[in-house]
Amino acid sequence: MTESAISIPKKVVTPGKGHAAVPQLLGNDFLTKFPKLSIEQVGHLRHFHNLVNQKDGDWHHMGSQEPGQEWLDAYRYQLATMAYAAGAAHYHRLPLLRSVFKTLLKSLIRKMMLRDVWGYWFLTSHSGKLIDPDLTELRQPWADPVVRENIMYSGHLLLMVSLYTMLFNDDKFNEEGALEFNWCPVFWGMGPEIFTYNRASLQAAIIKEMERERWLGVCCEPNSIFIVCNQFPLIAIRYNDVRDGTSSSATVLEQYRAAWKAKDMLQENGLYIDSFSPKQDRKRHARDVGFTAWAAAFLNSWDPTSANRAYNTIIRSIPLGSASLDDAYRSFAIKTLMPGATAHLHKPVLGYTSMMVSEAGDSSTLEKLLNLVENKFTPNWDEGGLFYIPSRSSSNSYVDMDRFTGNAAVAYARLNVPQGQRKMYENPWGNEHFSNYPFVDNIDLSSGVDFLRGCWDENEKALVITLRSFDGKTKQVKPLFSGFAKGSYCVYQNGKFTAVYELVEKTDIIQLDVQVTAEEFDVVIRLLS
Repeated sequence: MTESAISIPKKVVTPGKGHAAVPQLLGNDFLTKFPKLSIEQVGHLRHFHNLVNQKDGDWHHMGSQEPGQEWLDAYRYQLATMAYAAGAAHYHRLPLLRSVFKTLLKSLIRKMMLRDVWGYWFLTSHSGKLIDPDLTELRQPWADPVVRENIMYSGHLLLMVSLYTMLFNDDKFNEEGALEFNWCPVFWGMGPEIFTYNRASLQAAIIKEMERERWLGVCCEPNSIFIVCNQFPLIAIRYNDVRDGTSSSATVLEQYRAAWKAKDMLQENGLYIDSFSPKQDRKRHARDVGFTAWAAAFLNSWDPTSANRAYNTIIRSIPLGSASLDDAYRSFAIKTLMPGATAHLHKPVLGYTSMMVSEAGDSSTLEKLLNLVENKFTPNWDEGGLFYIPSRSSSNSYVDMDRFTGNAAVAYARLNVPQGQRKMYENPWGNEHFSNYPFVDNIDLSSGVDFLRGCWDENEKALVITLRSFDGKTKQVKPLFSGFAKGSYCVYQNGKFTAVYELVEKTDIIQLDVQVTAEEFDVVIRLLS
């Protein structure tokens, strides 16, 4: 039910018993001090929940352009970006709601571990002419998706489990065998193979690969080191250093910086190169802004100078004036320019750019991008979840909205905050946060309730949660509030005083039993001064 030890409050004092001075009503403007999620932001979180709670093997709304999961809208990219969006929403917007986001992140990681997501690697490990033109025969394959190369999966997985550990003070994924890959095709092979890792051994495998590639990063596909895909493990290593009391991040970044200083990841036009082929010692130059935007959105965490330079380069190239949204829209409708690639593939440039702009904190440009999304694509609502489905423009043959952008990237852009990744990187939660910040347990999105507020205000010595049912039906929930300092706490429901709780131990918990409907329901718990 909860990670905390539960104890019944030592004393419950009701109105009229020693607390006559308690205000019976909150001021009309009290809740305005606590920011509230928009309906769209709430809808994105509900959509994440809906997707990850489908039966295994069902990927409704998540189908990608390539059936083999090789392309940029594959399950792994959607799931990972949902995790980053949810993590940012918890850290920056709804820090009180620990069990809500812990349940969601755990479900996203579980989906990430399904063979549907990583099974593409066995074929990819053979390599091919597209990524290694000097190849004369296929390599010997391997099924283990993280032992070598494949940072386009392993890097995301490491950040997902490291983010989980940091946000929830939980070492679940550092247990022996916590990450188990079960390779068991029905009609192929000599029997099942199982590959087991945990957070530490996964990171060790990635760092070993970085060293093998002379610290330029880890290959995504064979013979292809992409700048963007290596940003995710770099962030994760920092989180793990703080958690474990280690210092790997400084060493890795020092080597990484030096390696790329020698090679130079920047092109003359200010974009990052798309990738580097170590066998041929050759760069693949960027011919659109996509990978630079995606990289800058996360590289900003540890190198804001480089990310800001890339941001300015990209924004200058995209017309976003109010009279030219159509021009901006067409600039995002880009087919893949990889020589020899399947002609129908499209790079999710709009999604990448939206994520970068969100991180950069340019609210005016972000508003224009989100308006473009709203104007060009019909918002879709399913079981309370908001997303955008693929569609075709009447004016050209380009696929206008891909699954990565429609399910995850636009949601990330809305749920992140200015400099969101950088703030988390610089100040990951540690003992001080978990020792002093209250939290809510025993409730998550499976209750049928959405959450518009969920934070503690230290100046007011008050917490607020705002709930509503996603489908208009009445829901009964019993949230547990804990982590308070000792004292007397007033409880208000929809602005009206209902009770006082005397908390004498740090482990004391306030439990409420509330009915939630389509109308917003506010709970305030405030220290009695």
